Amino acid sequence: MSSGWWPASRPVERIRRKVFISYDSRDQQSTENFVRRWTVQDRVFIPRFVGCFDEALINSGDIEYVMGRIRREYLADSTVTLVLMGTCTHSRRYIDWELKASLRRGEAYLPNGLLAVALPGHRSLYLPDRLRLNVGSGYAKFYAYPESADALADWIEEALQASSEKPHLIQNPAGAWGYNRRCLECGFTH
Repeated sequence: MSSGWWPASRPVERIRRKVFISYDSRDQQSTENFVRRWTVQDRVFIPRFVGCFDEALINSGDIEYVMGRIRREYLADSTVTLVLMGTCTHSRRYIDWELKASLRRGEAYLPNGLLAVALPGHRSLYLPDRLRLNVGSGYAKFYAYPESADALADWIEEALQASSEKPHLIQNPAGAWGYNRRCLECGFTH
């Protein structure tokens, strides 16, 4: 016989993915605010990044060395790369290097899922070339600032799903930028 009693349902806790954050150092404060909001307050993901919150920077101009360290030390246990878009993000060589490393396939690792989010106060009409190619191919997506934790969590899950279901859409040209490019918004090369 059934007693008619059912245990109260508990809210389903979302899986917190490890997400590599790619950002322009001029957007450091906005990046830190984003990370605090969505990792501490709303617990959407677990962040991985180079040079934020007093993390050590990789100080080298050797592209292969930097990309190798990014892949081993920061991307190795992440599944998604999130580009935080500020005004000049599209022109930064380190963003290109982080994207290139994120999209690489290897014997011991898969490429990361990829998405971009505009930081508050930035329209970011210009995407980094490598990101633009992947948005165009259907592998990556670009979003305005999230309105909720659920929206951001859904975007991360969608990017992760693309990494296993759509790797054939990845556009990762061989060359990597040797220098920063002229910013199409402000006209300067930073």
